[in-house]
Amino acid sequence: MAGDSRAAANAATVLRTVLDHGPVARSAIAPLCGLSPAAVSRQTTGLLRGGLLRELPGPGGGVGRPRIPLDLHTGAVGGPVAAGLHIGVPRSTFSLVDLRGQLLARRAFPHEGRPTRGLSTEIATELRRFLDAYDSGRPLLGVGVALGGWVDPDEGIVVRHPALGWIRKPLAAELSAALGLPVRVDNHARAVARAEILFGRPEARRSLVHLFVGRVVDAAFGIEGTVHQGPGAAAGDVAHLPVPRSQAPCACGRTGCLEATASDTALGAEAVRRGIVPDPSVNLLVDAAAAGDPRADRLLRERARAVGRAAALLLDVFNPAVMVVTESASVLDEAYLEEIRDAAMELSHVCDDPERIVVPHAGPAVLPEAAATVLLSRVFQDPFGGAREGEITPIGMVPLERAPLHSSHDGPA
Repeated sequence: MAGDSRAAANAATVLRTVLDHGPVARSAIAPLCGLSPAAVSRQTTGLLRGGLLRELPGPGGGVGRPRIPLDLHTGAVGGPVAAGLHIGVPRSTFSLVDLRGQLLARRAFPHEGRPTRGLSTEIATELRRFLDAYDSGRPLLGVGVALGGWVDPDEGIVVRHPALGWIRKPLAAELSAALGLPVRVDNHARAVARAEILFGRPEARRSLVHLFVGRVVDAAFGIEGTVHQGPGAAAGDVAHLPVPRSQAPCACGRTGCLEATASDTALGAEAVRRGIVPDPSVNLLVDAAAAGDPRADRLLRERARAVGRAAALLLDVFNPAVMVVTESASVLDEAYLEEIRDAAMELSHVCDDPERIVVPHAGPAVLPEAAATVLLSRVFQDPFGGAREGEITPIGMVPLERAPLHSSHDGPA
């Protein structure tokens, strides 16, 4: 067992080294990752056979064996992909992502107002249609699922999602049975944190805090490349974090709670109350601000400052190398990110560098990428572990054989 563990760790080290430095010659991997040349040779051979790495054409390296570059296998022919499913309250988003986290295809499935009973079955049906439509024969690793609420990835269950009415729902097992694919689930704040660690800024691997502000408000913390889950995977519940200067009433009976102050639900309701938009839609509010409505811009800046004040508290508690904020307006317009930064700098006692507060590296594609990363992070942690567990088999993974995989982000009509 110790040998298996060491081999898995070595394979993960080689794969992440190629992720960071590829294309890279096999002989250059050992000094980069600290493994012996023999260990690197064994692992690269296995990863090449498993289809996770590929050799690229390149110039020779002088006398002796040519220095053939290795890279992650992201080729249109044979390069494995992961499917992503982000489940939101108004809609779900399907995606296909390659081993470098690049978004290859995306489609939205609106379902706001539908009964939540049976919703996971409807989502599985639509996801299967999406996969069939974008089927190119590339190996499919499986499905990563991200959603709000309390999610236990080890058990594959949604412990509690009040907005969807799900309690201890075995979502991974249900979707896996419906799709015939391996499925992993996680909270969307942790999923974004994992995506930042794998594909984002190098500082994120040292330490990061991620604050997610949407219909649900939650957070995630990572250190040395590991995202903290806590007992029962309950870490990250910041819905009732007090926001300085906020008097917004909360259903818990207190005032100034973060979710009651800054969530999309609160923002949409306030936008309707002020007569800015006819429906409580943050997308409509953002569009109105982009079209030049000063009332919409003012309200979005108010929300950004509230988020910044909450961010200051998290900065002071964790003092991370980087703080990632997923909030719709700031992801689309840097002016709102600056509002978040300014408000955080006014209150933080330990952070004097506003550049430490950033939006996700993937921008508007943050959730489609993060959902797929729920699966991909497992692959990079233990490239062949799933093969032993009957979960992920890198060789010939679920080949699909119908329509070609398009590069459009929007999906077929």
